Amino acid sequence: MPETVSRPGYDRKQQTRGIVHFGLGAFTRAHQAAYTDEAMNAGDAGWMITGVSLRSPTVAQQMNPQDGLYLIAERSGNGTHYRLGKAIRDVLVASESPEAVIEALADPETRIVSFTVTEKGYCRAPDGSLDLELARQRSFYPLLANALRLRKETSAGGVTLLSCDNLAGNGAVLGRLMGQYLETEAADLVDWFAAHCTCPSTMVDRIVPATTDQDRNSAQQDAGLRDEALVVTEPFRQWVIEDRFAAGRPKWEDTGAQLVSNVAPYETAKLRMLNGAHSLLAYCGLQKGYTFVHEAIVDHALRAAVEALMAEAIPTIEAGPDQDLQAYAAALIERFANPALNHRLAQIAMDGSQKIPQRWLETLEASRKIGRSCPSIILGLSAWVFHLREATHVSDPASEELIRVAYETDMNAIFDALFGPDGYFSATWYPCERDRQSFTRMLMESSE
Repeated sequence: MPETVSRPGYDRKQQTRGIVHFGLGAFTRAHQAAYTDEAMNAGDAGWMITGVSLRSPTVAQQMNPQDGLYLIAERSGNGTHYRLGKAIRDVLVASESPEAVIEALADPETRIVSFTVTEKGYCRAPDGSLDLELARQRSFYPLLANALRLRKETSAGGVTLLSCDNLAGNGAVLGRLMGQYLETEAADLVDWFAAHCTCPSTMVDRIVPATTDQDRNSAQQDAGLRDEALVVTEPFRQWVIEDRFAAGRPKWEDTGAQLVSNVAPYETAKLRMLNGAHSLLAYCGLQKGYTFVHEAIVDHALRAAVEALMAEAIPTIEAGPDQDLQAYAAALIERFANPALNHRLAQIAMDGSQKIPQRWLETLEASRKIGRSCPSIILGLSAWVFHLREATHVSDPASEELIRVAYETDMNAIFDALFGPDGYFSATWYPCERDRQSFTRMLMESSE
């Protein structure tokens, strides 16, 4: 391996597992695992990661033959820098070896169970409660409940459940949903879970596009090896964590993470500004025929819409003492324009029904309460419905119902079917007549 590839110097054989992570995709390898890697390289110990894939064996097939090693390619206009990731010990596939997953979760050495399962992985009903039938179908809830029972019976102690997904109040959401599952499926664990486990909130930020064969070929040329588990990302990263752990944690603060008492200001800014702008670029950019974020953001009309969306969001965010939201907005535009990062709009457009409430609708409702309007978000909503009507493939857990609404409902009635008092998203935002008229006009114009 060339000397230009940065390599942590710690001995993996001397490290024990401390973390089990559900959803070991590219983002986790470029973000949480990288922070953990650096913490152990700085002298921390006992925090190796076992990854768990709930269904697909792909990540396990990529990583296990490589002993969990992989490259992180950080790309910018100045070139590509490679780092070797060493923090992942192994990857289990729950659909193939559920007993091994439960054993890893119940191991006394495991002190943190973390998650990047995407919004849909939490099995929420439209009103935000737990969809119990979904939760019973190969989600993490049954595995975790079985492991918590073993931990209780063997006095292994509680664990921290650490959600790293883009959900407002993700720790509180995870704790509430896990509690609901236990109330129905394992009522004797409810009090023990409340007393011995914690669910801190987090905010994670790093742009990580899906890795392509072209990326792997480039890395093979640069680093001299074929890495099936390669991840490609930007130099920027941020991790804000509520410092409320049940049984210890890595010294992530020594590697750049922020340990705070209240994550909400950072989380809200990221969801409403970065994620909200990403979704706007995705649906409007696809509508205009663009493929990547960096292509869409140089479109003058789309850039203006993104800047307007972030300006609409800022008054709804109660910034923390060290947050400069105007500077954050400017930095986001610069990050979106990174030409070395091929972040596909279609990737961002996936699972819109799970993303829209926290990215757009909460901003709309907060703005309504202070007497402000959000025309850029209304534009985004109309582009999303256009996507439902016109895209050749819609990847969304509610695609069948939403496409039916978009296709079969009269265009003048689509808004109420989705956002009205009895609509699909009725619980989040209470729109006015002006919003309905603006949405309908924009949708009709785009459909002409």
